[in-house]
Amino acid sequence: MDIDLNADLGEGYGAWRMGEDEALLGVISSANVACGFHAGDPSIMTRTVREAKLRGIDIGAHVGFPDRMGFGRRPMQIEIGELASLVTYQLGALAGIANAAGYRMTHMSFHGALGNLVAADAALASPLLRAVADFDPHLIISSSSSRAIEQAAGQCGLRVATSFLADRAYDDEGLLVPRRLPDSVIHEPQAVFDRVKRFLDHGYILTHSGKRLEMPARSILVHGDTPGAVDLARSIRQEIESGASHVVPMSQQLSMQESEAPKQT
Repeated sequence: MDIDLNADLGEGYGAWRMGEDEALLGVISSANVACGFHAGDPSIMTRTVREAKLRGIDIGAHVGFPDRMGFGRRPMQIEIGELASLVTYQLGALAGIANAAGYRMTHMSFHGALGNLVAADAALASPLLRAVADFDPHLIISSSSSRAIEQAAGQCGLRVATSFLADRAYDDEGLLVPRRLPDSVIHEPQAVFDRVKRFLDHGYILTHSGKRLEMPARSILVHGDTPGAVDLARSIRQEIESGASHVVPMSQQLSMQESEAPKQT
């Protein structure tokens, strides 16, 4: 089985760095790049894209609320039409930088509070996924498990790649547990690794309440701002490759699936 290993990168600002992006780029297969709203700036975006290109790593726009102070993890009351425009703006920013570098943006994902709201609310997911499709119908939506996102993407003809967030707790419906709740973020590296191993070996995780939940993902996300993220990513990659699996970007996985699908006559 092929598994994508991805991380959120480019989340510094100016002279301030967040995480060990260069080291993570030597381990992962896909990068979700902050687009200047919750974090990041043009110089950081450019540097990240160029380094990803040198390593042959997929890049995607990591789209969030315009909330640098709160790192995009605070909900904001923004009219849906305006919010759709903010999504388009961020997609355009990274796509433009990628184009100037002679590279292509393959996917997008929603960050933080915006991601949690979109995943839980079909009325919000529909217009925002439509904004993505209007911008580029070939983009892949990288997302934690979400019926709202999957349905909205299907209506727009977009492909979805479900990603397992290794250090985040899930509720019994498969949605991420809000960060304000205890144990919503798993900080102990061994506990995160054990969750990944269970997912790889058995295809399920244990929810916040302790229930077994099937996880139909072909991608694993490691947060770049988590302490010890590089060592954790290396351990996860070693675990993937020690079995019968390979680390392959989601764009390549989906392309192979499409090429192997029976042709309609």
